[in-house]
Amino acid sequence: MSLQHALLGVLEARPMNGYELTRFFEAAPRWVWSAPHSQIYPALRQMEQAGLIEGQQEIRGTKLRRRVYSITERGLAELRAWVGTEHAAPPVRDAFFLQALFFDMVEPERAASVLETYVAQQEKLIAEWRAHSEALLAKETDLIKERLKNRPPVEHERIARLKAHVFKGQMAVAQARADWAREGLRLLAEDG
Repeated sequence: MSLQHALLGVLEARPMNGYELTRFFEAAPRWVWSAPHSQIYPALRQMEQAGLIEGQQEIRGTKLRRRVYSITERGLAELRAWVGTEHAAPPVRDAFFLQALFFDMVEPERAASVLETYVAQQEKLIAEWRAHSEALLAKETDLIKERLKNRPPVEHERIARLKAHVFKGQMAVAQARADWAREGLRLLAEDG
C-alpha cells in the first residue's frame, strides 16, 4: 500500500492542487490513509515524472500560481491494476499491543488507565466512522459528490455502499479492539 495509490484514488474523483490534497488528508476524519504535506508534495513530483498524473499551472487572482494535478490514463491503469491485485498482509507493528504485552510491569491501576483511554479512543473512532459511513450512503461527502459526477447514475448506489462498507469495517475493528480492552480491564480487576 502506498501514498501514491491513495493520491491516485483521490485524484480519480477530481483534479486538485497539492494544498487541497494536503487539506483532504488532514481533514478527513480518520480516513483510511494519512500523510503529511512533507510526503505529499514529493510524491506528486515523482508521480508526475512517472506519467501517472499531470500538472497544469493555473493562475489564481492576479499573481498566485498553483499546480493542479489530474490523473492520467497511465495513472488510472496503475490504480486499477493495484486495486485489482491481491496484496500480502502488512507486517504487524502495533505500538499499543506492544505496550499491552508489558502491562505486567506496571501497577494494575496504571495499566487500567491506559486501557480506559484506549476504549475511549476506539469509541470516538467508531462515532467518526459511523458519521462518515452515513454521509457516504447519503452521497453527501465532497469527494463522493465529485466522483459520482463522472459515473453513470445507475452505479451511484453501489459506489456509495462500497465506500461506506470500508468505514463499517473500520468500525468493526475498532469495536473489537474496544471489547478486547474491556476484557483486559476485567482481567486486571481479577488480579487486583
